[in-house]
This record gives sequence, C-alpha cells and structure tokens, in this order.
Amino acid sequence: MSRFTEFNFSGHKALVRVDFNVPIKEGKITDDTRMKAALPTIHKILSDGGSVILMSHLGRPKGTVDAKYSLEQIVPHLKELLKGVTVYFSADCVGTLAEERAESLNSGEVLLLENLRFHAEEEKGDPTFAGQLSRLGDVYVNDAFGTAHRAHASTAIIASDFPVGKKMFGLLMEAEVSNAERVLHAAEKPFTAILGGAKVSDKIEIIENLLNKADNIIVGGGMTYTFLRSQGKNTGNSLCEEDKLDLATDILNRAKEKHVAFLLAPDSVIADSFSNDAERNIVSNDEIPEGWMGLDIGPEAIQLFSDVIAGSKTILWNGPMGVFEMSNFREGTKAIALAVASATQQGAYSLVGGGDSVAAVNQFGLADKVSYVSTGGGALLEYFEGKTLPGIAAIQE
Repeated sequence: MSRFTEFNFSGHKALVRVDFNVPIKEGKITDDTRMKAALPTIHKILSDGGSVILMSHLGRPKGTVDAKYSLEQIVPHLKELLKGVTVYFSADCVGTLAEERAESLNSGEVLLLENLRFHAEEEKGDPTFAGQLSRLGDVYVNDAFGTAHRAHASTAIIASDFPVGKKMFGLLMEAEVSNAERVLHAAEKPFTAILGGAKVSDKIEIIENLLNKADNIIVGGGMTYTFLRSQGKNTGNSLCEEDKLDLATDILNRAKEKHVAFLLAPDSVIADSFSNDAERNIVSNDEIPEGWMGLDIGPEAIQLFSDVIAGSKTILWNGPMGVFEMSNFREGTKAIALAVASATQQGAYSLVGGGDSVAAVNQFGLADKVSYVSTGGGALLEYFEGKTLPGIAAIQE
C-alpha cells in the first residue's frame, strides 16, 4: 500500500500541487488530460472526509498578474469534472485572502488557488513564499509529475515545511514514478528504447544513460540524419547538426562496445520542401539527393523497427519517427505506435512519454493499448537521463 492510499484524510486540509497547465484557446480548454489525471487523487481525499486546496501554474506569466493566464477560467470545467462538488476560487495563492478561503473550507469542498507563477518567488524556489503556501493546509500532496524536474517553491521547497508523515505523492505521481522506475531499474529483457525527435543534442543524455540499460536503441526523426552523416552518407537537405558529427560517431562506437543494437532507418520518405504538399519519394538512406530532405522513415525501416519491437519485453518510446503533424509524413510514427500496441497485447510492458509521442498514441486511438502513457514531458526525459528530480527527492527524503 502507498503512503497516500494508507493515509486517512478525514478532517485534514490537503494542499495538493497539480499540473493544470492546460492548453486554452479563445477561453476554451482544448485538452483536459492533465485535469482528468488528477481526479483520482482529489476524489480519494474528498471521500475520506478531507478538503482539497489545489495549486498549479498556467503558462509563463513571469511573475506578473496576467488575466490570460488566470486559473479562474478553468473553474467551470473543474466543476464539471468534479460533478456536484463545491469548488471555490481564490484570486491569490498566498496572503490574507487565500488564508481566509482555506480556513473556511469545509470537508468535501475544493479550493483552487490563483496561478502560482503570478509570483516570481514560485520559480525562484523562495522558501518564504513556500512557507506562505504551506500555511494553507496541514498535509502536502505532490501530484504534478510534469513539474517534478523544477525546484520551484510549490514542487520541492514546500515539502520541508511538512513532517514526513504528512507529505506524499498523489496517485498520479506515484504511478509516474513507479512506471518510470520499472523501465529504468527493473526492465525485463529484451529492453528496446525508441527515440525520435529533431536533434541529437536534445537526446544525448538519455541516449548515453540508455546505452547502459537497453538492448536495442531505435533512432528516428530528424536526428537520424546526423548519425547517417557521421557515417559519411549523403543526407541531402535533411536536418543535420554538423557540430555533433563526432559525438554521433562516438555514440555509435560506444553502442558497439556495449553490444547494444543501435538501429538507424535504412530508408526514408523524402520531400523536396518542408511541406505536406511537397513532392515525395522513398529512397535508401545511403544516398538522399541534394535538395531533398528526409521527413519520415520508409517501409524498410518500418519493417525492421517493428520486428525488433515485436521481440521486446520492455519498450520505452519517446519521440516521433518523422514530421507526423503532416498527414503525408505520419505513416512511420503510426506504424511504430501500432507495433508498440501489438507488442503490448502480446505481453510486453510499454511506456510512452514525451509530448509528441503521447500526442501520437492519442491521435491514433492507441493510448489504451499501451501499458502506461506518461503526463510528464521534460520531467520524464530528465528522469531517464539519470538526473535527480527535485519534486521527487523532496518527498523521498
């Protein structure tokens, strides 16, 4: 049993850090996934007979009050999600107003605080600001994995104001940490990591850490072409980090030394411009013509990668195989999503994380066909880079 599940919140005011940094367009929430992810934690506290004080950030107001980033605009939707629960709003997250609202909160009620980042002290990790927040509740619950890599006042510093028995992860945070740890520290072999994205420089630390853990590393997306160029292949106008060619060569050599299968696409769907309407062709990655660029993996790559995925027992997927936002260059990413889903149905454990990968499994209707979909983009990436996440360390201390 987890500390959170075991704790009886009856009569307690739980100060819960959530990640309600949701996309809003013209006053409407376009994706409420993060809000829904926090519901089990909120419901557990309320059903115990406790009250809930929610704190979150929204956007990047940089320490100034900006109505565009006010959390008040999400209150109607929060009420819909909580179905019949009384939800109050405080126009500030600290100070007299917030303290009065928190003090008058009854069991079974919810209070949403205004955007934490309206105060510059939040991102600075200011202990005095953290202390002001901590006065609002008597139990601290961190359920915001997406911000766990930030040493902000509400995600890490505040934990020191609560005794060991009264600071804990929420259900979402527990699930994120246990699923990430399962892949990083207890992966059943063969373990395959699928890494996409534009630049080697963005993924270098995760690649280096996974070289010590994975049996197979599949590389897709724009960074493919930096590795190919480092091997002397012509990559045309494909994305390439010229200053990372030596690094790419070094990674390939280390993978060989460690007996890690480092898989690059043997072919690509190429285009004569970065446009969905561009002229397209499929060519071997040995020779991409000048003036053309690789925007997706080709059929040979799909077959090769799918076969490796099918033979895997643990799968980590972070990053698309191409420019899947464009309909003519999404087949590679879709095929990998289907391969991961199929392997999962055959008994493999799969974790999908990182904004674009999550968007892909959602877009293709496969989110419920993989083992776990992480809500943390940057946080998950830093975890797999082997870094200590302040928001996790603050609770585990």
